[in-house]
Formats: sequence, structure tokens, C-alpha cells
Amino acid sequence: TFMEYTNTLSFCISCHEMEANVYREYRKTTHYSNPSGVRVICSDCHVPKDWTLKLLRKIRASNELFHKLAGTIDTKEKFTAKRLEMAENVWASMQSTDSRECRNCHSFQAMDFAKQDRRPREKHPEAARAGKTCIDCHKGVAHALPEDYDDDD
Repeated sequence: TFMEYTNTLSFCISCHEMEANVYREYRKTTHYSNPSGVRVICSDCHVPKDWTLKLLRKIRASNELFHKLAGTIDTKEKFTAKRLEMAENVWASMQSTDSRECRNCHSFQAMDFAKQDRRPREKHPEAARAGKTCIDCHKGVAHALPEDYDDDD
């Protein structure tokens, strides 16, 4: 029961670091507000649905609690300084699982490319053929990219 409680939006933004930074960014994205009325919350993207994998993710999250207590990112300046490192950790995790959490809702097979805007209509079929995963192209989809991020694509 407690593990499920830690998957709620209210729990995720209960610490100042998340509420003041990434939550405010997320509220400006299509994952928060969109024509279909489907809202994705933190756990939809950052926590696996499978119980065993979810448990493992929660164990790894205990490291985040350590950093909360240590004050590693408790100011905007500290958060900004660590942002690229934190983002790269999330991106690596997503790449290693073929963007598993994204694919709970999105799949190339279900996309109607003809109904997409020009750029995704061109890029999604290429990405599918190349075996790319969502995060390869969609870094910054729900949060601002770190200031020191170098997009070499």
C-alpha cells in the first residue's frame, strides 16, 4: 500500500526540489494537459508497472532519499548544477529498457503516421526502422533540458 502511495503525484511533488523545478516544467507539457484529457504523472514515466521491477526501482530510489537528506539539490543552484547528471541517469535507464514506460502508452505500431505533423510523420518511420527508442529523440519532452546539455543530433 505504501509503495503504491509513493507512485502518486502528490507524493512525488511533496518535496520542494520536485515541486519547484520539474513539476512546474511538466505542467506546461502535453503530458499534463492535452486535447484527449489523458494526464501522465511522474510514476507513469519513472516507475515500471511490473511489480518486481517497481520494487527494484523503489529500492534504487532510496538513494534519492539520501540525497534529499544530504541537501544535494535543495537549492535552485544545486539542482541546476546536478541536472545534467540526473537527466543522463534517467535517459540511460530509459535507453536500457527500450523506453518501457513510454511504450505503456506509445508504440510505433499504433501510430497513424499520416495524421502526424510533418516532422514526426518523417522521423517516426525512420526511428522504427533504425530500432531507436523514444528517449533517443524525445529528451526534454516533459522537462526542460539541462542548460549544459549538448544535443549533437
